Amino acid sequence: MYDNSPWAAFELIARMDPVLISIVALSLKVSLSAVAIATLIGLPIGAAVALWRFPGRSLLIVILNAFMGLPPVVVGLAVYLLLSRAGPLGKYGLLFTPTAMIIAQFVLVLPIIAALARQVIEDLWQEYREQLGSLGVTRRRAIPTLLWDARFSLLTVVLAGFGRASAEVGAVLIVGGNIDGITRVMTTAIALETNKGNLALAMGLGVILLSLVALINAAAYLISETSRRRLG
Repeated sequence: MYDNSPWAAFELIARMDPVLISIVALSLKVSLSAVAIATLIGLPIGAAVALWRFPGRSLLIVILNAFMGLPPVVVGLAVYLLLSRAGPLGKYGLLFTPTAMIIAQFVLVLPIIAALARQVIEDLWQEYREQLGSLGVTRRRAIPTLLWDARFSLLTVVLAGFGRASAEVGAVLIVGGNIDGITRVMTTAIALETNKGNLALAMGLGVILLSLVALINAAAYLISETSRRRLG
């Protein structure tokens, strides 16, 4: 029998239960890795789409915006087929590993970061285009300048991506398998422990996940306020 009182959940957190801590640590490792990779790729993509005009640009913008709402289970299925033994990457044995979960979260987060970054950089480019042009700054050379000037807004974009990744359950469940000690993260553990009747661990993880989401939103708000005051 499990002790399912709310106090039991807070006791697990207070004494830093090894099982709870290992689940939280793996969750952060997977989400932070996925967001870091998506940021390194998504910001340049967003900046390039914002600054250059090319055939198919409008279609690409529509696709990026549409992919911001990708159903996680569809992404999980696609990554599963890609990494399964019959898939093109099956020989690497990545299925049901944290790497597979990072790939799935990366696919979910990349469109969010690229699409929102594109909007931020495009607005900034319209504002500073004439000034940068008068200084002889090319579009390619303008990218680092615009990214730095928009750093506060872009940090909010990255936090939005991390919020999506950390709260995701469908895709990581499909490609990770929710294996104890290997691929069990907060969201999948909450679902499993609730079904098992171990509500104390589920509630403990839920409290940590809610706290994480609250911290992300608070950070995004503070960054937004800092940016607004900086710009006057």
